[in-house]
Amino acid sequence: MTQPPAPPGSLPPAPAAAPSPLMVRRFRGFLPVVVDVETGGFLAATDALLQIAAVLIEIDPAGRLYRGETHSFHVKPFENSRLDPASLAVNKIDPWHPLRPAIDERDALGRIFREVRAAIRAHGCRRAVLFDLAFLNAAVARTGIKRNPFHPFSCFDTVTLAGAALGQTVLARATAVAGLAWDKASAHSASYDAERCADLFCLVCNELAASHARAEQRARSLGWQEVVAAPPEPEEDAESTAAATPELPLEQNGESG
Repeated sequence: MTQPPAPPGSLPPAPAAAPSPLMVRRFRGFLPVVVDVETGGFLAATDALLQIAAVLIEIDPAGRLYRGETHSFHVKPFENSRLDPASLAVNKIDPWHPLRPAIDERDALGRIFREVRAAIRAHGCRRAVLFDLAFLNAAVARTGIKRNPFHPFSCFDTVTLAGAALGQTVLARATAVAGLAWDKASAHSASYDAERCADLFCLVCNELAASHARAEQRARSLGWQEVVAAPPEPEEDAESTAAATPELPLEQNGESG
């Protein structure tokens, strides 16, 4: 379809900025996204998903990572889902509170996925890699969403990163020894926990900048081909199945706190 002519005297539209290769190079085509959930229990197949938050990771021109936008939603329990009173006592969520702005699981996932796909396109990456895999994969299966931007099994694990870099595997303690702020009253909110995980991830990765630079130099000396920015995907939200790119088979993630 042809575009209508521009009004007289108007400036031509600016060309879309080419994606920076920095994120592509840093994680070999993967875009790290911190996803945290609050649930009605510990069993992904049967327990309700009650909150989901996704925090995007950005990179500056010097290659340092920093926390980007947060996208967070309250979620209605799926039909016949289990709600463990012990879990609700910890996260202090009343699933049936009349003022809780909860939306359907499929709607929440769709909104999160749209933002993640936009970030993937902006950085020229191929797939996103997340930090809270089991409950999200279970929700994707329940809702029948096919265009999932996340890698199906590879993920980054903040427990492992924090344990290796800081000697702590509990989010509150890892944050404290890293010198980051921690508000106990705000904990067990999906958005708050995800943002603290994102801050922690960026801090650890930035501390490893010299190690990454040495590894990148060795990879070049070995003749390994550098990953380049992927061609942009269409922006439409068609429910077409995205082909998986099973690279970097990382361990499945554990709990972040």
